[in-house]
Amino acid sequence: MTTSADTLSPATAVPAPPDPHRRRPAIWAAWRAAVVLLVVLLWALLADVIFAGNAVLSRMGPISAAGALAGMLVEDVTLAAVTASLGRLLSGLLIATVIGVPLGLLFGSRALVEYATAPVVQFLRMTSPLAWAPLVIVLLGSDDAPVITLIALAALWPIVLGVSSGTRALDPGAALVARSLGATRWEVIRSTVIPGLAGPLRTALRVALGIAWVVLVPAEMFGVSNGLGYAVLNARDNLDYERLAATMLLIGAIGFLLDRILGGGAQRGHSAIGF
Repeated sequence: MTTSADTLSPATAVPAPPDPHRRRPAIWAAWRAAVVLLVVLLWALLADVIFAGNAVLSRMGPISAAGALAGMLVEDVTLAAVTASLGRLLSGLLIATVIGVPLGLLFGSRALVEYATAPVVQFLRMTSPLAWAPLVIVLLGSDDAPVITLIALAALWPIVLGVSSGTRALDPGAALVARSLGATRWEVIRSTVIPGLAGPLRTALRVALGIAWVVLVPAEMFGVSNGLGYAVLNARDNLDYERLAATMLLIGAIGFLLDRILGGGAQRGHSAIGF
């Protein structure tokens, strides 16, 4: 029996709605540039006009910050600070991933385990990583180890929850089909589980990266003598507010680039009904 769907020709098929990102790329880019320009103008208005009489804020305008940043970028100490911070960030994220992915798989595949551990997980998740700083410093001393530990604590739970949610969303039928075709356990994992978890894990890593980058700066104010967080503290102590603003700009720019690396800039989703 032939259905009406079978008789539809390509000419009569309902076309997919046009993608406004493909249709108007120049307009979208112009809007983004306009927003950035507006923020810079507001920044200049606040620093150079509204708070022009303030001894601190008047020295942190966009022109002063850009000039200080240009000078910082040619200094070896800036490269050393960025390298140290990125090394701590990646180390903490690696530890969080190694621990968080197996935990997420366990919680997502074993409902009883997730239910039983939920109070403890939520308690630990909602405790600020910086609240652990005094204890971590007492246990691990100063230098890199406490900072890496705090970053790992910050990044752990987004990865656990993201992988757990992705595991629960996997289609069990795909694994059954693979087993019926004679696939081994590893082949089932490679063909169904890993592809199915790629998207959730990427999103979880992006969230974890954002939280870890935010925690990194205050964490580097405890017992270390280099890094971007230490640079912020050092600029403040030396009353070098131009350099303080420039360091803040540098931190934001690096964080933006890191997010782009994980695909944050490629997320162009929009509602089909225009909201």
